Amino acid sequence: MQTDHTVQERATKIVKILQRATQGMALPAATSIVNEYGRDPYLILVSCILSLRTKDSVSWPASRRLFFYAKTPSQMIALPAETIQKAIYPCGFYRQKTAQILELSADLLARFGGKVPDNEKDLLSLKGVGRKTANLVLGVAFEIPAICVDVHVHRISNRLGLVQTKTVEETEEALKKVLPQNLWIEYNRLIVIWGQNVCVPQSPFCSTCAIATACPRIGVTRSR
Repeated sequence: MQTDHTVQERATKIVKILQRATQGMALPAATSIVNEYGRDPYLILVSCILSLRTKDSVSWPASRRLFFYAKTPSQMIALPAETIQKAIYPCGFYRQKTAQILELSADLLARFGGKVPDNEKDLLSLKGVGRKTANLVLGVAFEIPAICVDVHVHRISNRLGLVQTKTVEETEEALKKVLPQNLWIEYNRLIVIWGQNVCVPQSPFCSTCAIATACPRIGVTRSR
């Protein structure tokens, strides 16, 4: 049976391997935002909303098109909804996301002086912002230790046997116990890249996986 210390050692080893193995792979949308626009909390928040239930290959170009028109809450609410919809299409649920971005921007102006809050409580008070989005903003925009758990992080963490959980909320709490705090932000970035390119949901590429020897493939019934 694995002890917490053993799991921590495995997790740290996996992060180090993936830091090398992911070089040259397509970056997550949030990382691309930082590389192009800096650690702007508002842009990271909006890009995260656009990425929900949408592939990064779609949401990242959509973010760039939208930010051509507006980069602040005040600029955003001045845009007609049709302009935002056209900019972010074909993101999934683009009409709902347009309404959410406009409402979110107005709320930021009304309650926070147009600034994105840097704490979990206030972030979660914004309509449409859940734990995944809040943690991503805290980690990427403010560099505050937080574990953002999306479908990739939840799936792969369980496949690796680092956690044994049923929900993303359970995964977040479990990962906090097995990952050193200084790796919380980096773990999300690396696992998202790996999940998009190698450890895909159906038939992952186990034969070429850089962390195959550290992975018990829990739940994997078919692989390539």
